[in-house]
Amino acid sequence: MSEFDTPDLQPFHAMEVLARAQQLEAEGRHIVHMELGEPAAPAAPEVRAAVRAALDLPQRYSNSKGTPELRAALADYYASQHGVTVPAERIFVTLGSSSGFILAFLAGFKPGARIALTRPGYPAYFNIIRALGLEPVEIAIRADLGWRLSAEQVEAVHAETPFDGLLFASPANPTGAMVDRAGLASLIEVCDRLKVRFISDEIYHGLEFEGQSASALEFSKDAVIINSFSKYYCMTGWRIGWMVVPEDMCRQVELRAQSLFISPSSVAQTAGLAALGATQYSEAQRAQMAANRDRFVSGMQTMGFEGLRAPDGAFYAYVDVSGFAADSQEFCLDLLDKAGVAATPGVDFDRTDGHRFVRFSFAGPEADIAEALKRMGGFLGRP
Repeated sequence: MSEFDTPDLQPFHAMEVLARAQQLEAEGRHIVHMELGEPAAPAAPEVRAAVRAALDLPQRYSNSKGTPELRAALADYYASQHGVTVPAERIFVTLGSSSGFILAFLAGFKPGARIALTRPGYPAYFNIIRALGLEPVEIAIRADLGWRLSAEQVEAVHAETPFDGLLFASPANPTGAMVDRAGLASLIEVCDRLKVRFISDEIYHGLEFEGQSASALEFSKDAVIINSFSKYYCMTGWRIGWMVVPEDMCRQVELRAQSLFISPSSVAQTAGLAALGATQYSEAQRAQMAANRDRFVSGMQTMGFEGLRAPDGAFYAYVDVSGFAADSQEFCLDLLDKAGVAATPGVDFDRTDGHRFVRFSFAGPEADIAEALKRMGGFLGRP
């Protein structure tokens, strides 16, 4: 083992499933992709038109914080969507949400700080925290409680293992769980009382099926907000996101952004600005995902996947497969090789209990959902 190895870093299994699926496709197989968290639809027509026009212009570095036009439009977004006033100076445009997390951790915490996060949760959280020399503190959440984190859990874990930050997502990956306004307010209140910096991952905002998500900005000016054009705006490959930071972090985030990332892509920022005005298109995609959710969950319940609940938001079903297999990785490999359906084993999201679960993304075309159910029914002998 090299002195630079980090033993706690594990593969991103969703990407490894994708690699195997692509290998099978190269051999002539047809694969239904439900392993990656990305919408099937392209960016809105308005986005594509704006980018085509921009390609005839010089594409230069922007300010490290992003263009004034996009940051002003994002400030307007928070005013209209959440009823809060956010100065554009507190808004940073980022290379997807990933660079936002990196900047938030580097600017908001000292080396060795502890960051709490839910288990199950997005695997890159854990790996980014570890790679930056911070220490993750996992808070286990439960299926029978709707996969929702409570303020009481935060306080109990903090009493046992004090931490400096809490990273929280609603709607969440992989469970699709949301907390309501009161739940989010209570989480922020307990973090303020414990002097824990609250980082709110809001990248699935807009993709709600049960109510509307509140932003942490509605309850606190000290929260760090991470968001992205990837999911609701169908722009995963454009790698464009944003973050909102409290005043005490602005300069430190800016200094790190200048050296680590120079500036966000100018073309992608043009796309992002256009996307903010194309909500009719995004809402149509959300409606299709809602229909996909209902069809997929109903089909899986019919096949005997007990305890499966319809997710509140995002576009994932986190399914207990323990009634069909002892190990979710083996289940996913068999499902891919024998039925041509790609899904992600739960060990990506939960290193303790993930062997029981599989995440399916229903963000693809309607026809793919029907085909996946048909293939899984045959695979399990339960049409």
